Amino acid sequence: MFSVLRHRTAVLAIGVCFILPAHARHAQPGELASEQARQIATLFPGRMIGTPAEMLAADYLQQQFAGMGYESDIRKFKTRYRFTSKDNQQNWQNVTGSSVIAAHSGTMAQQIIIMAHLDTYAPQSDADINHNLGGLTLQGIDDNASGLGVMLELAQALKDVPTQYSIRFVATSGEEEGKLGAASFLARMSEQEKKNTLLVINLNNLIVGDRLYFNSGKNTPATVRKLTRDRALAIAHSRGITASSNPGLNPAYPKGTGCCNDAEVFDNAGIPVLSIEATNWTLGKKDGRQQRAKSKAFPEGVSHHDARLDNQQHLDEALPGRIEHRSRDVMRILLPLTKELAKANA
Repeated sequence: MFSVLRHRTAVLAIGVCFILPAHARHAQPGELASEQARQIATLFPGRMIGTPAEMLAADYLQQQFAGMGYESDIRKFKTRYRFTSKDNQQNWQNVTGSSVIAAHSGTMAQQIIIMAHLDTYAPQSDADINHNLGGLTLQGIDDNASGLGVMLELAQALKDVPTQYSIRFVATSGEEEGKLGAASFLARMSEQEKKNTLLVINLNNLIVGDRLYFNSGKNTPATVRKLTRDRALAIAHSRGITASSNPGLNPAYPKGTGCCNDAEVFDNAGIPVLSIEATNWTLGKKDGRQQRAKSKAFPEGVSHHDARLDNQQHLDEALPGRIEHRSRDVMRILLPLTKELAKANA
């Protein structure tokens, strides 16, 4: 295990020597990401795992990747989750999820995975339904069309850039029901693929939170944290972008580590991770769940799973310009970081 970690650290370190200048683009950073996020949220509300909206969203993403010239496919997986009725009876809901995978081939066997979940929350109890959590009208612009938009812009920006390490873009499903798509993806990886995976970058909830956070996994080695999380924060600082990592105010969530998303699946498997999210780790239980201070616009300080809050109209009124601004900030940090880590040659 330690030899594998030393190998990962060494190959990442070789790539993090400089930032190559980006090619001129007509669009500003984040423009495509915000447009795609709005498009996905508008066209595919209620994209709960196993539903027609989820399958249509997966097909849309596959077509976007293919249109950029990537080898891309939709991977189906069978899974299930529990639903609790009002009389506390629990029943299994059997579903077939759809994840999307696109590959940017490098010249070496090692790879970096960039991941964002495509599904919205499916109600898991009668109580969820009564509280308007999840369901057919949930746009999920924050959770997680925003992450998908950034992933698509990254793919567009990198499609013609030669890299030594491969980059795999993965849009998972079933994250909201327990990271089901990420678990299925990991289960299908060979042991050699796992060893060759230098890093998993997870994009989730990028809009509503007070600030951007870059967090490592609890099991990510300190040397890799410096090359990934700390480097991302340095890039942000150099560009005047406010970004942080978990300050560690809750003992259950050590300083600089993340929580509660698809990255945990890979962290538990010993694969280094970098989680990117917008929240506020200093509020509530200091576990990263409360995104901002409680207010009239966000009564509980969160927008998670609430169709009345996690939609474009509400966010544009409550946080005008935030979707575009935050998409731009993430791209200005993540694109140069990804080029460094993947050892871009152009």
